[in-house]
Amino acid sequence: MAASHLPPAALTLKQFLRRQQVLLLYRKILRVIRQVPSDADRKYLQDWAREEFKRNRSATEEDTIWMMMTQGKMQLKELERTLALAKS
Repeated sequence: MAASHLPPAALTLKQFLRRQQVLLLYRKILRVIRQVPSDADRKYLQDWAREEFKRNRSATEEDTIWMMMTQGKMQLKELERTLALAKS
């Protein structure tokens, strides 16, 4: 039997894809935060997003990750709505 060339802590395909989804959400959130006009608010939101993702970094249970992703998408939509209202 041939030895695997993957490191012992290699991600499964499902974990890899979920990680990509989380990183995409993180990037989208940061991109929207860049549109916030106030420097202080923008800094606060950037710190908040960074801290939330960092705090939940060790989550491994699929249901928990799914719930956090859903919550993050709702918060992103709310931020987008708020910015759209502020511009009009």
